[in-house]
Amino acid sequence: MPDYIFPLPFETRMKATLGGEWTDFAKAHKDASPVSIRLNPAKGKGLNGNKIPWSDFGYYLSERPAFTLDPTFHAGAYYVQEASSMFLEQALKQTTELDKPLRVLDLSAAPGGKSTHLLSLINQDSLLVANEVIRSRAQILSENIQKWGCANVIVTNSDPQTFQKLPGYFDVIVVDAPCSGEGLFRKDADAAREWSEDNINLCSLRQRRILTDVWPSLKENGVLIYSTCTYNAKENEENLTWLAENHTVEFVSLSVKPEWNIEEIKVGPVVGYRFYPHRLIGDGFFLSVIRKAETEASIRIRSGKNFSLASKKISDQLIPWINDANYFRTIRQEDLLIQIPDALYDDMGFISSQLHTVSKGTAIAEIKHEKLIPEHAIALSIHLNKEYFPAIELTSDQALAYLRKDNLVVGEGKRGFALVTYNGNVLGWINQLGNRINNLYPSSWRIRMNANASG
Repeated sequence: MPDYIFPLPFETRMKATLGGEWTDFAKAHKDASPVSIRLNPAKGKGLNGNKIPWSDFGYYLSERPAFTLDPTFHAGAYYVQEASSMFLEQALKQTTELDKPLRVLDLSAAPGGKSTHLLSLINQDSLLVANEVIRSRAQILSENIQKWGCANVIVTNSDPQTFQKLPGYFDVIVVDAPCSGEGLFRKDADAAREWSEDNINLCSLRQRRILTDVWPSLKENGVLIYSTCTYNAKENEENLTWLAENHTVEFVSLSVKPEWNIEEIKVGPVVGYRFYPHRLIGDGFFLSVIRKAETEASIRIRSGKNFSLASKKISDQLIPWINDANYFRTIRQEDLLIQIPDALYDDMGFISSQLHTVSKGTAIAEIKHEKLIPEHAIALSIHLNKEYFPAIELTSDQALAYLRKDNLVVGEGKRGFALVTYNGNVLGWINQLGNRINNLYPSSWRIRMNANASG
């Protein structure tokens, strides 16, 4: 990357901040960003590499493969995520009791990196509300949540201000705030071209509005995890100082190993953690953990009547489809059957009545002409009873053909719904019709990359 890629005001500020480290910082931007993934612990058959030290599930890869052409990626066996942002794991583990049921909000969740990470950390009786304000991105978020296979999550498409209808509701709120993107300069040339001091000011004001909007929905003693992918103090330390001036807060220090080379920042009451690409294997990132130390009235959840339960006859047919039937209730929305964790039934019903909902629980089947047609989401679910259904293991070429919704020649002479798998990971459903099959992979998810393309 040429030296002149940095906007001059940014370069001037960073030289003053880093001093003698500036040369190393600039040199790091001439290298490609590290490639990293996070395995799904409930599936786990994915790519392997060198361990990311602050995550139990994260790995660096030596090169960037064509992820689109890896069927295990589409099966939800791993998520492609920037290494620094996986530090969220430490923030959650060190500040919350993960063995207890929690209500967690990922406020700006698309495309799904932090949400899928949170689902790997919280227990199955905890609820994750994964929100995205932009509708098209909310659909992508829902797709990635389905691939991850968890049922204790509801995807919403609501403005941050809407969450004021849920005072004192959440134990944890993650605000990965829209920012000026200084930490992305190495991987995204547009971030550098679009950078300006004016944009920093706009981002800072937007971030304060978001914090103001969502703060009432955090319960007393709850934890807010604030992060950005930028270096400047205006979007980080100054915003958090402003929060401390307007609310009663406690900044939480985290235990960080010296060999991780993460910088701890202390400015007045603010404690934060900054990642520089010349000090560690990752891109620019900032994170701070804030505990709410002021009283907040909590909303009471009204039980019950926001969902219509499926009939016992239908629910009984679905029992063998899943491994832990007692964990779920089956609701019916017109002809769609959705399984909701029993412990979260009232919460999901309430959230659905207050926020614009994109998806919730796990869609398990559609009723057509009194028959149950399995939904794609249940094929990817970690609760699926794979032993109940016929399964056909595909070759790499067959798996890619399936993901393109091409015609497949498998299961000749057989009839009925069957799972298709690759390296033991479920990809989805086919319907065997004797002399042919119907490929039931969702049309909107189909891949279009040529098999000869590179990553």
